[in-house]
Parts: sequence; structure tokens; C-alpha cells
Amino acid sequence: MSTSQPDASRPSPERTTPDNLLHTRTGTDVSPEDMVLATGRDLTPRNLEWARRKLDEEGPDAIEKLLP
Repeated sequence: MSTSQPDASRPSPERTTPDNLLHTRTGTDVSPEDMVLATGRDLTPRNLEWARRKLDEEGPDAIEKLLP
């Protein structure tokens, strides 16, 4: 006789945090290094330049688009 409950592993809608309440920023500035590391890339000059451009275009909220 199994004691597991199949529905117990699924979060209920009232216990799941909505996406608009999930945040990755801590109120500090986002650096190009933060952006590169958030993508899982190496800290190379090319990747850092990409991150600088991304931050210039989208601002510090750009990191929110990279992280769940």
C-alpha cells in the first residue's frame, strides 16, 4: 500500500509565488561582470563588451530578463 499522494508533489496555485513578485536584484548596481556571470559565460573582453552594451540599452533591469 503506497502512502504517497500524487498531487502532493505539485504546488498548489495559492502556494506558488507569482512571477511578478520574484526578483533577482538586491538594490545594488548591476555590473557587466554580473551580466556575464548570469548567462554562464566566461569573463572575456568580448562578453564584457556585450554586457556593457546590454546594460546601456536596457538598464539594470536587463539582468531580470536573464534570470528566472
